[in-house]
Amino acid sequence: MATDNTEMVQREKEEVEHVSTTPRLAPPVDVYENADELLLMADVPGVEKDALDIRLDGGELTFEAKQTEPGEGDETYQAVLFTRSFTLPSTIDVNQVAAELTDGVLTVRLPKSEAAKPRRIAVKTD
Repeated sequence: MATDNTEMVQREKEEVEHVSTTPRLAPPVDVYENADELLLMADVPGVEKDALDIRLDGGELTFEAKQTEPGEGDETYQAVLFTRSFTLPSTIDVNQVAAELTDGVLTVRLPKSEAAKPRRIAVKTD
């Protein structure tokens, strides 16, 4: 019985060491704004589209990349490569948010609502 317990402790230790040695990144993100939208551009080289999880919850945008790594036998490990979150202004039209991944750059387009866009006001004369 002691042997089984020792093996279990060793296996758990290896699992913890495996998870703790996985590097976590906070990819650089450039934020641009024009009259129509905010644009977030993150450098994520080597990250595949299927590894990305982009969520919009309330006023918070979160993007995360996960990687599945093989373990012993049929086991696999889920490693989080990075997570970034942004609090969005209320001027964003959350129904029109779009994301694309091209050449290692994640681009998230955050269109402004029509009410938030600048507009000209006509001046009337009598």
